[in-house]
Amino acid sequence: MSSSTVPADDSTAPLPGAELTVIVPTFNERANVHVLIERLRTTLGDLLWEVIFVDDASPDGTAERVRELATADRRIRCIQRFGRRGLSSACIEGMLASAAPYLAVIDADLQHDESLLPAMLEELRGGAAQIVVGSRYVEGGGIGEWDAGRARLSRIGVRLSRVLVPAELKDPMSGFFMMHRSVFERSRHRLSAIGFKLLADVFASHPEPLRFKELPYRFRPRFAGESKLDSATAWDYAMLLLDKLVGHVVPVRFVAFSIVGAFGVAVHFAVLAPLLRLAHVRFMEAQAIAALCAMTFNFALNNILTYRDARLRGWRWLRGWALFVLACSVGGVMNVAVASFIFKSYGTWVLGALGGIVVGSMWNYAVTKFFTWGRSGS
Repeated sequence: MSSSTVPADDSTAPLPGAELTVIVPTFNERANVHVLIERLRTTLGDLLWEVIFVDDASPDGTAERVRELATADRRIRCIQRFGRRGLSSACIEGMLASAAPYLAVIDADLQHDESLLPAMLEELRGGAAQIVVGSRYVEGGGIGEWDAGRARLSRIGVRLSRVLVPAELKDPMSGFFMMHRSVFERSRHRLSAIGFKLLADVFASHPEPLRFKELPYRFRPRFAGESKLDSATAWDYAMLLLDKLVGHVVPVRFVAFSIVGAFGVAVHFAVLAPLLRLAHVRFMEAQAIAALCAMTFNFALNNILTYRDARLRGWRWLRGWALFVLACSVGGVMNVAVASFIFKSYGTWVLGALGGIVVGSMWNYAVTKFFTWGRSGS
């Protein structure tokens, strides 16, 4: 197999840049980074390569460990992010920090088979493919030790992804792939950067159908640490699909904000009814308590889901809650005012109610986006 090699040492000559950049998004992966780097050294040998770890301020000291290792190897780089989270957005930032013509994405947990990287690179060099996917679902691949529940969720995700990717792509949920820089450059302004599934995002964002090749690998057990998959991962994936389908019409965060708001209405009535019927609290007091409970529920759920990448914690959570309640209280007043105006003007209570809800919701979304979660949540 042909390869680009490091030239003989010449202190007066400029050093060539990397041909391949391996992007590794991390959160609490300190125990894995050294092992991954050693495996990359073995696998990639004398290729011109570099690895960029993009760390979301891991409390376990992942970034510090990467920098320690980087002092002995200039091919190791670290980007440390604060105030934002997300695998897809981390990968995008790593790619933007690279000048290499070929870009690979691999997890830090060693579940992906790094020995496949040279074959991926060779496929791209040949020009027949623009993107090469490490696939669990082609002949020779496998999902390893997954339980039945995780396997079922993966199959559902694959079926849902068909609205974004070609049916011929067997593993659109893969987090292990390599692409030519031109693919990233032509896609990056359209990327949603939501959640964990960057591959599907790239396929959906590229202006023309991509030529791709899938190479089989068997998914391995995590080497160290704990899985980052949780219930919010499915939500992120749903938001990615929605963004690609309706994001050009309405911001997907507004859709998420509205969905959470609908649950908040249910919470409002769930609190209001027993206060009135069982505790015999006066309506105005019961309404105020129910409204505060609903707003608190909405704030907490939006903080976990809608603004997961800018999640507030500790003192900032309390400050954010106070700003959210204040903004939504103003939105409630606007809701009533607009609804009353429409009702008096047109005599239709349904139209008035809908108008009030729309205006109140838009106010709540716009104000809380900037003043509760800040511009990092935009």
